Amino acid sequence: MKQQHINPQARPSGTGCLECDATGGWWFHLRRCAECGHIGCCDDSPSQHAQEHWRHTGHEVIRSFEPGESWFWNYRTQSGLQGPVLAPPHAHPVDQPVPGPAGRVPSDWQSRLHP
Repeated sequence: MKQQHINPQARPSGTGCLECDATGGWWFHLRRCAECGHIGCCDDSPSQHAQEHWRHTGHEVIRSFEPGESWFWNYRTQSGLQGPVLAPPHAHPVDQPVPGPAGRVPSDWQSRLHP
């Protein structure tokens, strides 16, 4: 049975936040849209692009795009859920720093995170 708002065949849009990469920004953690594969930065990141993607598209389910994490979250219901295995890759490269990307993270990055 197909889960609503999840497309297991959708491939990730890249290895970093799509909007941050386009504007020279940085992120704390990455999230993957379970419907279209858009990679956005988490709610703790300065720009919160994953949540912005949900607000603009209605794609409400995300999956962590961090190595070793496989949880799903629904922005609309504000709850976790079980989901299928998505198309690879399942996380950003393990050598990509957190926060990232290398060379764009300010020295005072911790003071710029959203609580």
